[in-house]
Parts: sequence; structure tokens; C-alpha cells
Amino acid sequence: MKQALTDTFRCYGLPDTILVDNAGPWGSDAEHAHTALTVWLMLLGVFVSHSRPYHPQTLGKDERFHGTLQQELLSVYQWRDLDHLQAACDRWRDEYNFERPHEALGLEVPASRYRPSLRCFPQTLPAIEYPDGVYVRKVQQTGELSFQGRSLRVGKAFAGYPIGLRPTGTDGVYDVLFCHHTIRQIDVREFA
Repeated sequence: MKQALTDTFRCYGLPDTILVDNAGPWGSDAEHAHTALTVWLMLLGVFVSHSRPYHPQTLGKDERFHGTLQQELLSVYQWRDLDHLQAACDRWRDEYNFERPHEALGLEVPASRYRPSLRCFPQTLPAIEYPDGVYVRKVQQTGELSFQGRSLRVGKAFAGYPIGLRPTGTDGVYDVLFCHHTIRQIDVREFA
């Protein structure tokens, strides 16, 4: 998956956000929403938005697309080999994006809404830096970090990385940051 995303990002640039479900490879459950793949995306500066657990309607556009692809192409033909399937997919993709009007787009074609990303895929990952006033702690292999004499779990996907803890306006409550992303909020008073 990472290689496919790398190839896509090199061709089209980085998105600002990616909407994903909560299953692998994006997450394993509500408590462990992040995986090595989502951590990599955040390192690239891509905001990872997880759909509501057990709520497939959040990804309705994606599900609708898969249904259309299945109905119009995949279930209609027999494929000699992968090259035959790929050629058909390429033709169908061009028709879907450039020729066929979509009701949800006011009868415009999807290509009329596409704008290339201005953010190029970096050759190396940027350094992780946090602003002044943010407490920085390294996540252990167990997925935990130590803060104010307490052990806080942030997830094994962040093992080895620095995490930032930014005070909020409420005493004892901190935003947990990874790069520029708030991954959760903690109340250290609950760990007393």
C-alpha cells in the first residue's frame, strides 16, 4: 500500500487530507486508530481523517464508486489476464472522469473539479519539530510515553517518534500532537 501511495503522490502530489476507514491498513479499532501507514502519512503532512466506526455512510462516495465499477465493468466481462483487465479499467476510468456527467456534480464530469496538488512528494521526510511551550516525549516500543510521572498510551504506531503535549485552556488537559496533527487529548488528572 505504501508503495502504491508513494507512486500516486509522486505523480499527482500530496493531498491535504485522506479519508479512511478504521480497518487495516488504516487502523485496527477506535482505540488504535493509527498504524505505521497513517503515521507515515502524517509525517508527509497529510491529515488522516478516520470515518466514524461502524458507520459506512461516511465513505458513501467511495462505496458508490466501487458499486459502479463492479456493475459496469468488473462483473460484466471475463478477463484473459491482468493486462486485459488494466486496459479495460483505463478506458472505463477515462469515460468515468472525462465524458460522463455526474448528477452529484451538477451534471459536470469529475475532471472539471480536479485540481493538481501544489505539494510535491518529498525526497526525504521532514524533521519533526514542535513549537515552544510544547512538552516533547519519545514514545517507547510499548506505545507509551512518560509525562508528569505518569505512563500514557499513545499507540505502538508512534514507537520511537517524538510526541508533543500542548497544554489546553483546561488545567491538566493536553492536546497530544504528532507533527502538526492533534491525535488525541488527554487529561492527566485521570491517571492520578
